[in-house]
Amino acid sequence: MIVDTHAVDQERAVTGIKDVSGTAFVVAEFRAHENAEANPLYLDRIVPLFLDERTRQAANAIAIGFPAAESAVRLRTRYLDDRLDEHLAFGCRQVVILGSGLDTRGVRKQSPEVQYFEIDDPRTLSVKKARLAESGIDVPITYIAGDYVAEGVLNLLEANGFKCELPAFFIWEGNTMYLTKPAVINVLAELAGRVREFSISFDYMSEEVVARTTGDQPTSSFVERFAAMGAPWFFGTNNLGALAQEAGLSVSDAVTVADLHRTFWPGRPLDSIIYQHYALCTLKTA
Repeated sequence: MIVDTHAVDQERAVTGIKDVSGTAFVVAEFRAHENAEANPLYLDRIVPLFLDERTRQAANAIAIGFPAAESAVRLRTRYLDDRLDEHLAFGCRQVVILGSGLDTRGVRKQSPEVQYFEIDDPRTLSVKKARLAESGIDVPITYIAGDYVAEGVLNLLEANGFKCELPAFFIWEGNTMYLTKPAVINVLAELAGRVREFSISFDYMSEEVVARTTGDQPTSSFVERFAAMGAPWFFGTNNLGALAQEAGLSVSDAVTVADLHRTFWPGRPLDSIIYQHYALCTLKTA
């Protein structure tokens, strides 16, 4: 029996970074690659602080089998950066990043009189805070260790100084697919019921991607790879309007990653169906 040592090394790289928290390092690697572009969609000079050879191997193992994954991360970063810039320009006073992972917007997008809150598991936040401190970066971000699904978003936030009466913007990146539909609706409805004025931007997959019924094997294999990493996907939707209505919110905007691809990379081919099945949106108080 001949063993493909390169494939074995790839698999070790992926399985060495486990669960949803571990995928944050893969996403961070993808995001960092935009810095090398001649005309980058954004610049993130902070994210390399969290990366090393192990994260590079894990990201490469996924990108080699499904390069669209990296492109999608870079495009969604631009969308969410743009929405954040808009809300900061229009007087947003609080920015909340749910399941923040290795998000760097609290450093990159500091703004006077704006308070940033990040919620994630204690391991991820510990790594993040340590790397920033080692680099001499000290910015006023409120880090909240907790499970926002089990404990409640606002329970965690209000215990740490969040004010429901002040305008807020929530970023919910790379989270919804790991949750169930009731959990997604509960998070949105909780905010709609108690925060006076807010918007929330998040990404989501189609139902077909999550159910692995697109008919596209590379896409299904990609979903299966995340399940093997201990990060299975449960939620997808084909009716954003109904989801928003059920949560008591309205749709401010929605765009597929394919649309972003055509806008920002008009000369590049759409080389995967995932771009049509992956979308981003912003919901707001009705």
